[in-house]
Amino acid sequence: MDIAVIGSNMVDLITYTNQMPKAGETLEAPDFAIGCGGKGANQAVAAAKMGGSVMMVSKVGDDLFAPNTVANLKQQGVDTEFVTIAPGTSSGVAPIFVDDQSQNRILIIKGANQQLKPADIDAAAEALKACQLIILQLEIPLETVYYAIDFARQHDIKVILNPAPAVANLDIDYACKCDFFMPNETELEILTSMPVGTDDEVKRAGQVLLKRGLKNLIITLGGRGSLWMSGDHLHHVAPTTVQAVDTSGAGDAFIGCFAHELVKTGDIAASMAQASAYAACSVTGRGTQRSYPDAETFQRFLNLN
Repeated sequence: MDIAVIGSNMVDLITYTNQMPKAGETLEAPDFAIGCGGKGANQAVAAAKMGGSVMMVSKVGDDLFAPNTVANLKQQGVDTEFVTIAPGTSSGVAPIFVDDQSQNRILIIKGANQQLKPADIDAAAEALKACQLIILQLEIPLETVYYAIDFARQHDIKVILNPAPAVANLDIDYACKCDFFMPNETELEILTSMPVGTDDEVKRAGQVLLKRGLKNLIITLGGRGSLWMSGDHLHHVAPTTVQAVDTSGAGDAFIGCFAHELVKTGDIAASMAQASAYAACSVTGRGTQRSYPDAETFQRFLNLN
């Protein structure tokens, strides 16, 4: 395997409604969908769909959602040998309520993701040592994230840390051990307590983190593209303009595609450009993983754009 994702999986329970119920009220909703999500699984699937050789270290619950989660990862091309069951625990789920204005209200229950421990990294150690790159997020315990970073450093494996969902108590010293630190602008704001409403504000906030010792800071900016900061180096990638249908999981699409391209080419700027276009393609469809194009579909998108 080239890429290992150590992280979360979630089951998205999506209700589409014309009106949110009041306390004690029961309403009929017009549509419902179940999707496979979670930041870790999303990133793994994006990299695999692009043709990457990807394994995942993750936990599923002891419930009816688990077999479908594992089957979905396998179907998308992700190696699931180290996706294991947490006995007596529910899978991670995300009840999502989408109104007729496309506004989301989301509840996150981490479930089995909370049970992903350093021992699970040890169990997968030999397979992980063969990987070129490890991707991490923050929907699993911080102790496991830190342990994985130390493991990667010990075995000279590159690391991408996506600080999502952002936590103010993230140890930036551990982030500095990573090769790439990849927040979006909202996460950057939480981590620095600085405004990020303009490009200049984003750069100032980014400089605060770089001064702490980060190697490469890549900030995803949604419709404003992405920004790579390293030392005094600045590189901005303009967004690919599309008619967005659903922006869910676009950041994960970016990271998964970036990881695949980085392993393949070693070119950071070119990998960002591909990842930006891939994320743009993903928002033209509904959902997260199901909106991610495979390599052939993505190439057709590039030819048209």
